[in-house]
Amino acid sequence: MPKKEELSKETIEHISKLALLELSEEEKEKLSKQLGDILDYFKKLNDLDTSNVNPTTHPIEGLSNVFREDEPWESLSNEEATKNTKYRQDGYFKAPRILKK
Repeated sequence: MPKKEELSKETIEHISKLALLELSEEEKEKLSKQLGDILDYFKKLNDLDTSNVNPTTHPIEGLSNVFREDEPWESLSNEEATKNTKYRQDGYFKAPRILKK
């Protein structure tokens, strides 16, 4: 049986940085083992004989373009679009400021 894979400390630190996670040393060790187990499990897929399995291009055979034709129609006026809001200004929706100047 092959040795269980564990990810290096540097790899775990890089992954946690990308995920914006602060991990303790204990959590890094635990995560290294858990991710290694996951990778080992996926390596089992390499042992499967898929030579007689056709590639799946779409789960529903014979499906063609199901999109409707693009047909223009009249849109709402500013008054209709903003009639149910309490906050509007000059024909637009008014939202609270989220960025500081």
